This record gives sequence, structure tokens and C-alpha cells, in this order.
Amino acid sequence: MYDVAIIGGGVVGCAIARELSRYRVGVVLVEKCAEVGFGTTKTNSGIIHAGHHSPPTTLKGRMAVRGNELFDSLRQELSFGFRRIGELVVAQRKEDLQVLDGLKVQGMAKGVPGLEIWDRERLRREEPNLSPALLGALHAPTAGVINPYEFAFALIENAVDNGVELVVEAPVEKLDVAADGITVHTPQGAFPARFVINCAGVFSDEIAAMAGLDEFHIHPRKGEEYMLDKRLQGLVRRLIFPVPTPTTKGTLIIPTFDGTIMVGPTAEDTEDRYDVSTTDGGAARVFESVRRICPAISPRDTIAEFAGLRAVSDTNDFIIGPTGVKGFINVAGIQSPGLTASPAIAEHVCEILKDEGLTLDEKPDFRRHAPC
Repeated sequence: MYDVAIIGGGVVGCAIARELSRYRVGVVLVEKCAEVGFGTTKTNSGIIHAGHHSPPTTLKGRMAVRGNELFDSLRQELSFGFRRIGELVVAQRKEDLQVLDGLKVQGMAKGVPGLEIWDRERLRREEPNLSPALLGALHAPTAGVINPYEFAFALIENAVDNGVELVVEAPVEKLDVAADGITVHTPQGAFPARFVINCAGVFSDEIAAMAGLDEFHIHPRKGEEYMLDKRLQGLVRRLIFPVPTPTTKGTLIIPTFDGTIMVGPTAEDTEDRYDVSTTDGGAARVFESVRRICPAISPRDTIAEFAGLRAVSDTNDFIIGPTGVKGFINVAGIQSPGLTASPAIAEHVCEILKDEGLTLDEKPDFRRHAPC
């Protein structure tokens, strides 16, 4: 019997696997796809948020700041692409300026470093290709960009190097709950474990239902994104956000780690958990929005387009914790800023496992660095 079985090999599942690999516990991660990171992770915007967007009363808000802090050491240990380029939330209307002030106060209360309000003149000096109609911006220097699938690969490779077992092409068919543990049944075999961590993304409510739970529901939200021609590299130097709405951080301009610019995402609720199509309507909305912020961007510059699904729960927050089924722990509803928060989520899950009775003795021979 394993100590822990992790269901789902997105970036959060891989981060938990890597964190658990520090300890003398038997861990298996089962992933339904042919490789980790093939779900929401590979269609992620690749942003490491500074942490000021989400209120401190939410799990999202509390974990984003800690997650952001951990990326410098993780990059040194695992050698994945990551760069802190900073972020600007820009004001398009006078009333937006009050929102920027509120975001700054919220971020400072959470310990986000370096937050600064820029006036119109400073914004024009720093980002001359943005619209001259913009009134100002909130600058967050600790925001960054990453290759999310590369990060997931680095995490799981290090976890496996430290003894975690990875099983792919293993969709969960059923769960058998018993007094001494839970058995995860897949086409690749059955995996009994004392604890099961449900990191199944947009399918996490379905996995919970296999354990007899009906505590939350996932409502997928589709986001379409558009990659632009490399000739636009350097058009903006920082992540550019509009003022957020209650449901989305808005349509962004994203200088990716590789240098190309990406724009998006949309935010369309869907009941189809496999719908990753792009649409003419989605493209029109994305480019209409970003051209108000940066007029030099044109839909004619698109060289690639894709879509992903965010696992939005009916609580609109992360759902992390033990359940009424002994040994079954949910890590669900992980939407933005889930990538940013993933290392902090992994730490939190280890604390939950300790509280639930799992002994976590550190390995003296834990290999924290990727092979050169």
C-alpha cells in the first residue's frame, strides 16, 4: 500500500509529488494523459502573479504571495525557464484609478513587495507603445513569466528521481473506500493508498463523486489565447493587465518567456469539459480589448491560437482540505492564480497530511537539484 496516491498530473499534482518526495513516504501519481501537464497546465498563460489581485480572505489570495516567493529557489534547483518581468494594471477610465489604489492597498497588506502607482507620464516613458489615452498604472515588479509545461516536467522528473512512481495513460475508473485506505482503479492497475489527493482539475468533482462526496461542483471556464508574430517581440516589456472584473483578470498582453507576445484569454463558461476550440467571436473580443490598450497589435499578427479550461468551483476559490471520507483530500477549484500558488499549495497539502496522521520524516539523501 502506498502512503499517498495523487490523482492528476497537472502542475499542482506535480508540485505536490515533488514536495512529498522530500520525505520517507511511498507516493504514486496517476495521470490519465500520456504525459503530465497535458490538461489545463499546457494551455496556461504562463504568468507568475505578484499576488495583489486576490483578497487575503481567500485561499487564492493567501497562497499566491507565498507561491511567488518560492519560484527563485525552485528555478535554481530545477533549471526551468522563469523571468521576473513585472506587471502593469492599467487605468483606462478615471474610476479605474481608485481600483488601482485599492489593489495597491490590498497587495501591501499581503506583503507584495515594490507596488507603485505610475502616472500617465511614467507609463508613457516605460511602455511607449501603449495607448496614450491610458491614465496610469499599478506596477508590480515581482510578477514573472514561465513555461508552465517545462515547470511541470521539471517537478515530476525531480519527484521521480526521488522515488515517486509516475503512472500515465491511467484514467481513474473507480475508487474503493475501505477502513484502512482507498484503492484507485485505473487501466494500468489498482493503487491502494492511505491517502488520496484529488488534483483532477476540471474533473475533480467527478473524482470526488467516486468517493461518495458531493461537496462542490466544477464549472469549466474556457479561455482562448492568441500568439503573435515574433516581429512584435519587445512591443511591451511587462505583463499588461486591464482593471479586473469580478469574474476575470481581463484580456492581457503577455510577453512570454520565449519572447513572443500572447494576448488573451477570454472567459466563457461552458459545460463541455473537453471543449478547447477557438472561435471567431473569441478572437474578435480579445483583439478589440487589447487594441484599446496597445493599438499596434493586430489580429493579422496571429501565428497560433489555442484554448484551455479553468476549473472554476461554485465557491470561486481553491478547495483544499480533508473531507468526510477518511484519507480523501481535495485539491480542487484551482483556477488562476493556481500556477503561481502551486508550490505553496504543495506545502499546505503536506501540512494537511501531517495533521491527518501521516508521518513525514525528511530524507537525508533528498536530491533537490535537477541533473546537470
